[in-house]
Amino acid sequence: MKKDRNDEDERDEGGSGGFSRQGARAYQAALEAVFAIPVAGGLGYWADTRFETEPVLLLVGLGLGFVAFVMRIMRMRKLVEAGDDDQSE
Repeated sequence: MKKDRNDEDERDEGGSGGFSRQGARAYQAALEAVFAIPVAGGLGYWADTRFETEPVLLLVGLGLGFVAFVMRIMRMRKLVEAGDDDQSE
């Protein structure tokens, strides 16, 4: 069966190898969400070693990282849901 060129164009917006712009944004948001916890935890650990407050600032950093993670996941969910509505029309 021969592929129709129009079907391929709808899937591949902008020549990104099969990734739509929405898919790329969702992937970026997922990476940002996942890295929020270790980055904030690392900063908390660094601050603990610098100010000798172990483990208080590490726990604060992990808590802030988790909050950032949850907020980013919530924003990503809205992005994906908006994209699903666009594709169903």
